[in-house]
Amino acid sequence: MGKPTKQRRKGQVAARAKGPSGAGTALVKNNPFEVKVNKQKFNILGRRTKHDVGLPGVSRSKAVKKRTQTLLKEYKEREKSSVFKDKRFGEYNTKISPEEKMMKRFALERQQNHEKKSIYNLNEDDELTHYGQSLADIEKLNDVIDSDSDTEERGILSAELTAAHFGGGGGLLRRKALTGEQDEEEEKPKSRKELIEELIAKSKQEKRERQTQRENALELTEKLDTDWKEIQTLLSHKTPKSERKDKEEEKPKPDEYDMIVRELGFEMKAQPSDRMKTEEELAKEEQERLQKLEADRLRRMHGKDEQENKKKPKHMSADDLADGFILDKDDRRLLSYKGGKLNVGNEEEEGGNEEEEGESEEESEGEPGGEDEEEAIVEEDDATDSPSDLESDMGSEEEVTANEEQEEKHKGNEKKLQSEEEQNTKIEAARSELPYTFTVPESYEKLKSLLFGRIIEEQLVILERIQKCNHPSLAVGNKAKLEKLFGFLLEYVGELATVEPPELRRIDKLVRPLYSLCQMFPEAASNSVKFVLQDAAHDMEEMIEVKGRATFPGLDMLIYLKITAILFPTSDFWHPVVTPALVYMSQLLTKCQVMTLQDVVKGLFVCCLFLEYVSLSQRFIPELINFLVGILHLSIPQKRPQGYILVHPFRPAGKNSDLLLVCDKKDMETWKKQNLPLSIVTRLKESSKTEMNHFRLSCLAVCLDLIKKCAALYESLSSFHEIMQPIRVLLTEHIRVSEYPKQLQEMHQNALKELEDKGKQYIPLVCEKKKPVPLKLYMPKIVKVLEFGRKQGGSKEEQERKRLIHKHKREFKGAVREIRKDNQFLARMQLSEIMERDSDRKRKVKNLFNSLATQEGEWKAMKRKKFKN
Repeated sequence: MGKPTKQRRKGQVAARAKGPSGAGTALVKNNPFEVKVNKQKFNILGRRTKHDVGLPGVSRSKAVKKRTQTLLKEYKEREKSSVFKDKRFGEYNTKISPEEKMMKRFALERQQNHEKKSIYNLNEDDELTHYGQSLADIEKLNDVIDSDSDTEERGILSAELTAAHFGGGGGLLRRKALTGEQDEEEEKPKSRKELIEELIAKSKQEKRERQTQRENALELTEKLDTDWKEIQTLLSHKTPKSERKDKEEEKPKPDEYDMIVRELGFEMKAQPSDRMKTEEELAKEEQERLQKLEADRLRRMHGKDEQENKKKPKHMSADDLADGFILDKDDRRLLSYKGGKLNVGNEEEEGGNEEEEGESEEESEGEPGGEDEEEAIVEEDDATDSPSDLESDMGSEEEVTANEEQEEKHKGNEKKLQSEEEQNTKIEAARSELPYTFTVPESYEKLKSLLFGRIIEEQLVILERIQKCNHPSLAVGNKAKLEKLFGFLLEYVGELATVEPPELRRIDKLVRPLYSLCQMFPEAASNSVKFVLQDAAHDMEEMIEVKGRATFPGLDMLIYLKITAILFPTSDFWHPVVTPALVYMSQLLTKCQVMTLQDVVKGLFVCCLFLEYVSLSQRFIPELINFLVGILHLSIPQKRPQGYILVHPFRPAGKNSDLLLVCDKKDMETWKKQNLPLSIVTRLKESSKTEMNHFRLSCLAVCLDLIKKCAALYESLSSFHEIMQPIRVLLTEHIRVSEYPKQLQEMHQNALKELEDKGKQYIPLVCEKKKPVPLKLYMPKIVKVLEFGRKQGGSKEEQERKRLIHKHKREFKGAVREIRKDNQFLARMQLSEIMERDSDRKRKVKNLFNSLATQEGEWKAMKRKKFKN
């Protein structure tokens, strides 16, 4: 058995060596493990199959061989280049002459160099040229020639002049024939001086020609005017007045459309309105206004009146027309009299000293004011007119002036005292007035000291001015300061709620600045409120862990929950502040035990907040319904829960299960419906028994109102009757309505009516409609089949389109498959390279370790030998 196998192997090897690839495939086909048979489900007569038998090994080896010859070669030569390509411009273009190639290559090289320099060297000083000539040389010539024409065609240059100055300089100028033809051969260029002289002569000649043309045109127009006047006298014929009137009467009236069009032309056009100012501009104007008012207040507080700062009236002559002409400085002095003499010198210095001292002593020093001044001036005028009368009456005038001076001094002292009193009152009023500019308080204590002792209106003004003077658009750090102000103000509101008695009206007014700050900084406001809610929830959890039960929070936390509903939207499906607040309120109604009447009031307040939160979203709150059931349970005498179930924190019976039970009929008769303010929580301990009973009845009335509102809110729910079933049972079977006052009985009937009037809104269950199954027919269904196995289309275009789509899909799949195989091949090659490098590195490392080990052994042997010796 062994020899035949050897002979067969030898024959196979010889066949492989001698025969072509076809012989190899034949050998593979003989091997059953290398052949894959593609089976068919059905054998169809006449169908020819191309791939009945497959050779995956052969095809795989062919593909690998092909990729090694193409893809692997490209992969190895990916960073190598051994081919030089001639990329010079026009190298293989036979249509371009060598000179043109050289010029174009030179231009491209210069352009490339210029672009590179302009990118990286911004301060490069290149020499600018114009047609090969440097601009610096051209600018040295100052012989600029301009047209001397003063006529309408001034500034128009001839073609030669333009070519001389803007055609590349004098070095490249050429003489041109007048006919416009250019010689092909180059001519000897003229000198610049000759060309300029020639151009000047030509321009003068053109100027003379234009002047002669203009004179000829003027003569022709004058002649035409004279001829027209002569003809006009012959043509002019006046019509009689009667014919004129008839013609005027025959004129058609203007159409309505024409009249409307003319009226539109006289209508007032829309005037452009002023531009709307931005928020930053408005904030800047408001800050400047407040700063100006604060400066005026400080000036009034220091006693500097506006009248003292005003300048004295300047002397105005009769020739002054008040035309608004302003001189730089008016050196004219004011005319005045002092002691009967003309006061000319040092008047300005005295006035300046008086202004610095701040005292109005002009009238008290003998200067007459108002009417006395006018009389003095008149007397002086009379004295100048008649000097003899002045000498005769000198004695009498001195006595009169002495008496007048004493009276003026007395009046001046009285006026001085009055002015001082008025000034003091103004100073006190300015000191008591609120400042107009404030800085943002950096801590809560500073804010508290700023608002302490002031009424709520002043506090609101202070907070408003703080926001306006420190708007975020005015300075960089104002935003962070105002964000802190929101937290300080929130803390101040909580402190006002804990005061005895709580200042609820002041808190109500402070909600406005909180809202404005929340609108300006919503993120900071939400973070502050979330921190308060997290702190309260953490305190509740700690209390439950320590004591085993939780109590309702204080008034400050309830007010925070109320403010949250005002500052943030409660209709969102999820909100970063409102959603935690809802969760916290639901925990209050389920975990906090109702031990006192204060707890009842706080729980009812939380129920009111729940209704306010879900008024728009109409979200169902089961804790709210359960708490109202528990409140009704506290008001019934017999504690036998039948038809309803109590949940925590209420118990069927116990110590605090009759908090709202009222047995005194006199107290029921004297009860009147009234609202329950939150401040009543702090006054319950000092109340009498009658007041406590009235308080219980008021709590029950609030509960009935809440039941009525819940019925109106949840009436659209399909399970409304099942939800309200416990409340209906309590109202109809357990509560003794007949013993309560009439107002409470009416409220009970209204609430029960709201519950019973709502109809059931169940949607009946209906089986899904299905398409009826047709009965089986005995008639055969005949389908026309043109070609079996092909998809039939509606038209030739549709069939062609489907064929192309099918071909595209097939080619796309084949391309993806080939790309995937290429990537796998490259990955195998890369892995083999890595393995080869690693094996080489390991071999070298191993050799190094071996050499080191031999060195170490030799060194130890030498050491032992020395030790022995």
